[in-house]
Amino acid sequence: MLSSHEILTIGAATRDIFLVSDQFRSVANKSFEGGQAECVPLGAKIEIQNFVATTGGGAANAAATFASLGFKTAITCRIGNDSIGRDLLEDLKQCHIDTTYVNRITDGQTAYSTLLTMPDGERTVLVYRGVSSKFTDTDIHWSAIRKSKWVYLTSLGGNLDLSKKIVEFAHKHQVKIAWNPGSGELKKGLKSITSVLPMVDVLLVNKEEEVLVKGARGIITLITDGSKGTTMIEGSRMHKFGTSGTKGISKTGAGDAFGSGFVAALIKFGDPQLAAKIGTINAESVIQHIGAKKGVLKEWPSEAKMKKIKIT
Repeated sequence: MLSSHEILTIGAATRDIFLVSDQFRSVANKSFEGGQAECVPLGAKIEIQNFVATTGGGAANAAATFASLGFKTAITCRIGNDSIGRDLLEDLKQCHIDTTYVNRITDGQTAYSTLLTMPDGERTVLVYRGVSSKFTDTDIHWSAIRKSKWVYLTSLGGNLDLSKKIVEFAHKHQVKIAWNPGSGELKKGLKSITSVLPMVDVLLVNKEEEVLVKGARGIITLITDGSKGTTMIEGSRMHKFGTSGTKGISKTGAGDAFGSGFVAALIKFGDPQLAAKIGTINAESVIQHIGAKKGVLKEWPSEAKMKKIKIT
């Protein structure tokens, strides 16, 4: 157990089960969001070529990057006092993440995801959020925030009021904060978070969520768009970061890897453009593996690797 920490991540930790099958099909259907559906024949017995049991969740994935790159890292999450929760707790410890601030909920069920994964890495995620969907003020270890240098805040199951309270508290105590809100927090739109945005040092969203924070300025805003790269808005300046073109086998955890890789590099080097390159490399490393944490960087990437990430 670590006696102190530099970074505190807050949010979900889950059990992830990956089922990979060449019998999962992508079918065009305009009635589904995005125009595609993942399908199997009704009543069929589907053969699975690969089965992987691991752990994930935004806060756990981010913490894995920070700890792997040598930062003293702690996590605040909610897990059940069940066998899944015990496995998850052990996995966090093996990643050298301080679990002092993990909340174990008596008779609660730990969050659980099943990921139906096609051979090209596309997947559908079946999510049971369990106790991770019910964050309250009493789950937040405010003293742990005060003694952190950075807080990396992820989704709190849609509890926007609590997210804003954490941002305000961190700002009051001069703790830097990176915020990767979930769709539940963002669904009320930019107006609902306008008051706290100036207190946020780094805001992380994906392309689908961009419209929800359109107009947010004065902080570093990163908008990820999968293989198309990332847009970084820093004040009046905007940069587009490409990828190296590396193909992956699973896209799960790429967003968490980019965000945590960016923040880790920003802390280490203080250069947002360099940080965006390192975040991209971390994401590309993660998608080479099944599981959201297995491929996180263990050392800073070489100059040659960073040169492959182009800026426009």
